[in-house]
Amino acid sequence: MNEKTAMASLSSDATEVRAQKLKLLREQIGDVYPAHFHRTMTNAELAAKYENLAPDTETQDVVTVAGRVFSSRNSGMFMDIHDASGKIQIFSHKDTTPEEARALLPMIDIGDIIGVTGIVRRTKRGELTINAQAITMLTKSLLPMPEKWHGLSDIELRYRKRHLDIMTNEESKLRFQQRSRIVSGIRRFMENDGFMEVETPMLHSVYGGATAEPFKTHHNTLKLDMFLRIAPELYLKRTLVSGLTDKVFEINRNFRNEGVSTRHNPEFTMMECYWAYADYEDVMDLVERMFAELALLVHGKTEFTYGDKEISFKGPFRRVPMPDAVKEATGIDFLAMKTDEEARAATEAAGFEVEKDWTWGECLAFVFEEKVEPMLIQPAHVTHFPKDISPFAKEVPGEPRLVERFETYCNTWELGNAFSELNDPEEQRARMVEQLEQAHARGEQAKQLDDEFLDAIDQGMPPAGGLGIGVDRLIMLLTNAPSIRDVILFPARRHKAD
Repeated sequence: MNEKTAMASLSSDATEVRAQKLKLLREQIGDVYPAHFHRTMTNAELAAKYENLAPDTETQDVVTVAGRVFSSRNSGMFMDIHDASGKIQIFSHKDTTPEEARALLPMIDIGDIIGVTGIVRRTKRGELTINAQAITMLTKSLLPMPEKWHGLSDIELRYRKRHLDIMTNEESKLRFQQRSRIVSGIRRFMENDGFMEVETPMLHSVYGGATAEPFKTHHNTLKLDMFLRIAPELYLKRTLVSGLTDKVFEINRNFRNEGVSTRHNPEFTMMECYWAYADYEDVMDLVERMFAELALLVHGKTEFTYGDKEISFKGPFRRVPMPDAVKEATGIDFLAMKTDEEARAATEAAGFEVEKDWTWGECLAFVFEEKVEPMLIQPAHVTHFPKDISPFAKEVPGEPRLVERFETYCNTWELGNAFSELNDPEEQRARMVEQLEQAHARGEQAKQLDDEFLDAIDQGMPPAGGLGIGVDRLIMLLTNAPSIRDVILFPARRHKAD
């Protein structure tokens, strides 16, 4: 019997008993789900205040706490209740607890939420404890909890019932608390660096800013088919054109109708920013400073462990042009090649299958992905990408086939993507038209030219460095999470019947 079947079988009987207790509680006390309960402190605040209370000491201090019952011993004489900050032991005995309060104990199950008022003491064994003087039923749980010390071992069940995963798994709980701190840390870093946060639309009539399959929806009032954004880039650049600020950023949700893997989720979080009068080298420095600050925030140092690897976010990171990295790993010198045919032949000679229409840049990028990416463990900026695959970046002076673009890699993953942004309106239009023709050739007939964006660029956008950071992957790395679904609170899942 698997975990799901076993839980269903056990919960059936337990649910019936709990429903009977709920009925009795309604008869005895009336409101089992009160709208309000005033507690005087959290469990963590209680632990901090009485940190130095000696064993076998009773105070005269009366406090009120609340939380979920996680364990019950001796017919409820001892209970552990947890709130979001930690646990506290509750002691209910005829010498200290009135009969009215003790009468509730048989009705309290593990998983119920209760409020307790009582006197603070520390037991002989050193356990901080409240001698209950009053107990209030705040929420009767109608379903049993998973076994506390093992939690949910079924991975899919953990993702589907995330509330139970966090309830019973301290590692999951800590990871999502860290996620909140990391996202706040990114926002604080950007604001301290002079960036202004804005919010751009999630519904786009024309999708762009990246190459991806969009999610499609329909606006009833406007009678317009729309797309969930795949990137905020084109709106953020319009903000730069407007002169509202020279440094703009957005922490945003993006949607790409693509596959699910340990590193991909159709709905994901990015931090995207644009910095007027800066270039991609300025942005590299910003990434290094941000990553170091986030590591210090989570770990107290720039070094941390991911799996069996020791990672260091101490700058400066290694910087290597893509053609140099490929030559170092394979011996193939793409810069010495003059034509697409030469590049395809060299790629085939190295043992790879190539498409007949691949360009020089596509061949270079493919070999990089196959041979170099798997070796990028420590953080590194890979620079000088092919222009063929980088329609929004400026050319490298003296090498028109390459652009001023970098991607930041760590643990073989791409964490960030940045450009010296293209702001020549004629060149921008030509590249976007070429990109559109390629999309239509692939059968992406819904793809359109974003004329409103091009009109804004015609107005004049200052030179700028742009950056996108994959927040979920960065959090995976900083919290030692094996899958992106471990850092997304409610990840996309198949229908339960499937």
